[in-house]
Amino acid sequence: MAENKSIPSVTVNYARNGSSKKSNELGMRVMQERAYEKRGEQYLLIKSPPASGKSRALMFVALDKLNNQRIKKAIIVVPEKSIGASFNDEPLSQYGFYWDWELTPKWNLCNAPGEDGGKVNSVKAFIDSDDSVLVCTHATFRFAVDRYGVPAFDNCLIAVDEFHHVSANPDNKLGMHLGEFIARDKVHIVAMTGSYFRGDAEAVLSPEDESRFETVTYTYYEQLNGYEYLKTLDIGYYFYSSGDYTNEIRDVLIPSEKTIIHIPNVNSRESTKQKIKEVENIFAALGEWEGIDEDTGFQLIRSKTGKLLKVADLVDDDAKREKVSAALKRPEAKTDRDFVDVIIALGMAKEGFDWVWCEHALTVGYRSSLTEIIQIIGRATRDAEGKTRSRFTNLIAEPDAAEDAVTDAVNDTLKAIAASLLMEQVLTPKFNFTPKTPTSGPQEGFDYGEQGYDPNGNNVGFNGETGQFQIEINGLVEPKSDGAKRICQEDLNEVITAFVQDKNALERGLFDEEVVPEELTQIRMGKIVKDKYPELDDDDQEAVRQHAIAALNLTQQAKEIANQNGSGETSANTAFVDGVRRFAMDVRELDIDLIDRINPFSEAYAILAKAMNEESLKQVKAVINAKKIKLTEEEARELAIRAVQFKRERGRLPDITSADPWERRMAEGIAFLQRKVMEESNG
Repeated sequence: MAENKSIPSVTVNYARNGSSKKSNELGMRVMQERAYEKRGEQYLLIKSPPASGKSRALMFVALDKLNNQRIKKAIIVVPEKSIGASFNDEPLSQYGFYWDWELTPKWNLCNAPGEDGGKVNSVKAFIDSDDSVLVCTHATFRFAVDRYGVPAFDNCLIAVDEFHHVSANPDNKLGMHLGEFIARDKVHIVAMTGSYFRGDAEAVLSPEDESRFETVTYTYYEQLNGYEYLKTLDIGYYFYSSGDYTNEIRDVLIPSEKTIIHIPNVNSRESTKQKIKEVENIFAALGEWEGIDEDTGFQLIRSKTGKLLKVADLVDDDAKREKVSAALKRPEAKTDRDFVDVIIALGMAKEGFDWVWCEHALTVGYRSSLTEIIQIIGRATRDAEGKTRSRFTNLIAEPDAAEDAVTDAVNDTLKAIAASLLMEQVLTPKFNFTPKTPTSGPQEGFDYGEQGYDPNGNNVGFNGETGQFQIEINGLVEPKSDGAKRICQEDLNEVITAFVQDKNALERGLFDEEVVPEELTQIRMGKIVKDKYPELDDDDQEAVRQHAIAALNLTQQAKEIANQNGSGETSANTAFVDGVRRFAMDVRELDIDLIDRINPFSEAYAILAKAMNEESLKQVKAVINAKKIKLTEEEARELAIRAVQFKRERGRLPDITSADPWERRMAEGIAFLQRKVMEESNG
C-alpha cells in the first residue's frame, strides 16, 4: 500500500484567541450578542456553526420578544427529538440577563410519549393556554399547521432550528408553510442553521421570501479562531482499493484518538451489506475484544499499546443500542475525557450530537449531502481542554475499471472533491472585494502587512478579530441592487456550492488538459449565476459571478502557496493569510481578468494525484474523457456574448488563429453558431 494515500486536502490553523468563548455583561458570547442586537427584526436568519451557542442565542431573542415586543408565544421547532433537550430550562439571570428561560415539561413535546402526528392536540392546547414556550419536532409542527391553519399561530414567534431541513420546493411541507406564514405576515420567525447550503442544492427559501430576512452570520473561521484549545483542523480523503474498507481502516484509525466512525449506509457502494460484521472488523482493527461494560453497554477492547478502550456501538440491535445511547447522554460524557474512546454509528451521531472530546470524525463512503458532511465535521470541531488538533477523514473506494459501476465510482470521487473544496471555503476567512480606483484607500480595522497600504500597488487587508479580508481588484463589477449586495456579502458559498457541484465544470477542470480556464470561470460560473438568480439584471449577475470566482480562486491559490511552503509552528496560524497576500503581491496587477484565467480545480487535481494511485487516476481520466462533448449550442451562445464584449474592448472580433486560447475559444463559439445558421438555411 502506498504510504502517501492519506493526506489532508486542507489544513486550517487558528489563532486560539479565546474570543468566541468570552461572555459580555448579559452572559452572551460574540455570536449571541450579534443576534441579540437584531432582536427587533420580524424575520431573522442566524447562520452559525455547530457549538457556537445558537440555541441560547434564540433564548435571548425569544425572551425579549415575549417580554418587550408583544409576542404571545414562542414555538421552537427542531428536526428530531434529541435536539429538544437543547431548550431545557436555563438560569440566564445568573449570568446577567433580565429573565430566565423556563420550559414547562409538558410543553417539551420532544419528550412526550406518542408519535409526531398524535401530539398535534397538545400544540392546540398550548396555544389556548397561558404558557409561553413550546418545543416540538418539525413533523409535529407540520401536522399542527395542516390541521389548525396558519391564522391559529398569529402573534407567535416561530423559531426553526436546523433550518437547512427546509426547502422552497413545493413538496417540502415545512418550506411551504413558512412561505404561507411570511405571506400572512402576522408571526415573527427566527431561523437557525449550522450549514450554509442544502445537500440537494435546492434553495431553502424563495428569493422574495429570503429578502425579508435580516441575516446574522458568524463564520466557522470566527468560531474556531476564537477557541481556547483547538488550533488545527485537517480535512482529507483517503482512497482504498481492497474492496472491503475494514481491511484498510487501520491505516487511518489511530486508537488513541477520540473517534466517531460513521460506517456506510447498506445501500452505498462502500458497504459490504453486513453491518454487524463490519463493526466486528473495526473492533479487530482497534485491538483485542475483552467483553462488555455492564453499566454502559460499551465494548471493551485492549489496544496494542495496552490501553483498555471503551467503544460505543450504535449499530447493534435496538435494545442494546438504547442502553449505549442512554449512557452517551450522561453528564460525565461531557466532563470526563475518558468516559468513552470510540463511537461507531450508522445514520446517528451527526447533527445535535454533542461529544466535545471528539478528535477524529472518520466517515466511510461518500455522503451525498454537503450539509451532512458539515454536521459530521461539526462533531470534531468542539473546543475541549487538551484538544489542539482534530480531523475529518472521508474513506472512499477507489474506482476500479473491472467494476460494472465504474462510472458511479468516478462520480463519488468527484463529489468528494467538491465537498472538500466547499469545506475549504467555509473554514477560511471571509472575503470582501472592492474595485481598485484612484480614490481607493485603507479601511479601518484592517492590517495591510509589513509595508502597509500602497495606493499604487495591490492591497490585501486582514482583520484578525472578525476573520475578514479586504481586497482590491481592478476591473471588478460592484453589485447595485440590494439582492446582489446581499449575495456578495452573505451567500457566495451558495454560488460556489452550485459551481463545484456542477459535474461538467468539475470534470473538465480536473481532467481536460485542453480546457481554457475562462470556459469555467466565465461561461460555466456565469450560467450557474444566471440560473440561480434570474431576478438579477446582467450587471448584477456579472458582479456575483466575479465575486464568487475571486473567493474560490484566491482560496485555491493561497492553499497552493501554503502547501508549497509547508508551515512551521510559528507561522502556521497565518499561513493562509500569508498565502493570499503573497499571491496578490506576486502579480503585477490584481485584476479580474487575471483571476478569470486561473483554473479553480488545478490545486484539487494536484492533491488528488497524490492521494490516488496512478492506475486509478488514469481510469478516472479515461471514463471522463470518453464522454467529452466538444461544444454545446448553449455554450457557443455564451461564448458569442463574451466575444461581443471582447469586440467592444478591442475593436475587433476574436481571432480563431490567436495564440491566446481564450480568444480562440470565443472565436470557435462564433464559428459554431455560423455553421449552425448555414446548416439550417441549407435545410
